[in-house]
Amino acid sequence: MNVNSIITGDSADILKTLDADCIDLTVTSPPYDNLRTYNGFVFDFETIARELYRVTKPGGVVVWVVGDATINGSETGTSFRQALYFMGCGFNLHDTMIYQKLTLSFPDSNRYYQGFEYMFVFGKQEPKTFNALQDRKNKSEGADVHGKDRNPDGSRKERTGLGNIIKKYGTRFNVWEYANGGRNIDHPAPFPEALARDHILSWSNPGDLILDCFAGSGTTLKAAKQLKRDYIGIEISAEYVTIAEKRLLATTPALFA
Repeated sequence: MNVNSIITGDSADILKTLDADCIDLTVTSPPYDNLRTYNGFVFDFETIARELYRVTKPGGVVVWVVGDATINGSETGTSFRQALYFMGCGFNLHDTMIYQKLTLSFPDSNRYYQGFEYMFVFGKQEPKTFNALQDRKNKSEGADVHGKDRNPDGSRKERTGLGNIIKKYGTRFNVWEYANGGRNIDHPAPFPEALARDHILSWSNPGDLILDCFAGSGTTLKAAKQLKRDYIGIEISAEYVTIAEKRLLATTPALFA
């Protein structure tokens, strides 16, 4: 297994060559329906999903970033079908997260503007790692924790914080906002570097092995290298592999990752 490298080929084939239970975390984003041509390549979703389950360690996580095309006026629902298939392979749907975009590419005229994509977090058993990102500004900073708890019968009882004071920052919610991916990268659909970084920080530790089976321009791999994780990328387009390798060569691990 070639750690810290990108393998050129079809993920449905390459994943079969990896050892079982070897990957700590996958952060990836497949081509969405027909929204991008992706150099004319297509992918075998069902084989890839089954292989991702096989290669993921018990307690490992797959983050699947996906959206839906709108065809004949309606969304395809591909993202939901994929999520259900992952669950059928044995994964738990640990969290349904949202990537909220700060800008829009194609506003609609007959529906509310589409401003988000799904980030499905699948666990092979209970995730062994969760490093909660605590950068959400609390509006009630400094106040005593108070309120009411609801009893099983529906009645409510007073709850006090017992001296607990609300901190300045709390754990994030599961809707994450980012500006769209790098516009200066010659790739049809790069996702934000911060998105990859934040998931790697959340679901893995230094020294863990990170996979991106649709490596594209190398965003996940770059973040893994910066955060002192090992990585494996798989990418079917030799053109995109070249782009990703150049980005990785220019990347150094963060001093205090």
